[in-house]
Amino acid sequence: MTEQAPLIHGMEDSPRGKLLSAAARLFRQHGFDRTTVRAIARETGIQSGSLFHHFDSKEDILFAVMEEVIRFNTQRLRDLMAAESTAERRLLALIRGELQSIVGDTSEAMIVLVQEWRCLSPDRQQQALALRDIYEQLWLDVLTELHQQGAFRADPFIMRRLLNGMTSWTTNWFHHEGSVDMEELARIMLERVIGEQRG
Repeated sequence: MTEQAPLIHGMEDSPRGKLLSAAARLFRQHGFDRTTVRAIARETGIQSGSLFHHFDSKEDILFAVMEEVIRFNTQRLRDLMAAESTAERRLLALIRGELQSIVGDTSEAMIVLVQEWRCLSPDRQQQALALRDIYEQLWLDVLTELHQQGAFRADPFIMRRLLNGMTSWTTNWFHHEGSVDMEELARIMLERVIGEQRG
């Protein structure tokens, strides 16, 4: 039996959570199509047949990885926002939380979400999109509030797309040991939305 890697943040410390963490890592390293059920079972330290006590198919495992990471990061954003009293501070919390999800503790599962989306059936894609809509509405509510306050002129939907582009692209260049940390990067992004409008 191989030594088990640590859980991906947000995955339960349970047989199911360990299985999803292992699957996310393998999907990230080898892709969904080239990852076998046997490999997932081996990585988890169980027999292949035991895997089907938790899931009916490999696609079910992929969807569960995506579902867990969306739900976890949605709750993360809610918790971060709840601690803030102004719309500007809530937006900073959203940016910080999204950066954490993309280049921090759930990065592997987030990469799987983006890269292996095509492997979901249309019905599964619709289910995942419904969850994603809840996540996106948190952003749109805060951006709409700031727009109404005159913090920026652009449509809140467009501003969200710009912010998502900024946060998503960090996977290509951000390093935790680099010259800017995640907190400072979040503030820089906030300034691109609000600070430059004030000048």
